[in-house]
Amino acid sequence: QVQLVESGGGLVQDGASLRLSCVVSGLTFSEYGMGWFRRRPGKEREFVTAISWTGDNRFYASSVRGRFTISRDIAKNTVYLQMNSLKPEDTAVYVCGAGYMRTGVGPYNYWGQGTQVTVSS
Repeated sequence: QVQLVESGGGLVQDGASLRLSCVVSGLTFSEYGMGWFRRRPGKEREFVTAISWTGDNRFYASSVRGRFTISRDIAKNTVYLQMNSLKPEDTAVYVCGAGYMRTGVGPYNYWGQGTQVTVSS
């Protein structure tokens, strides 16, 4: 059974940092591209960042480029999202996805349940 479990969300102030984690089990992690998406209140799910299955390529939404960084640890089956200089508009549920041998941004085969990030002004 494939599982993606996010953690690390919370309530922080404007300008703070958080690191999200997504632990993956039930698949060969090194063969999957990974991505982070978010659902802001009243809005559709939107792309945040992704890393190719080879780890060679990273992609970022313009709204987070320069503030957020995606990385992964193959040994720990974990993908991370380092979020710096957080803004109130970053408030959302952050969800990770896994796509078999994805070189770009999705489509993804599996999804986690998400972790809430709230940034207060």
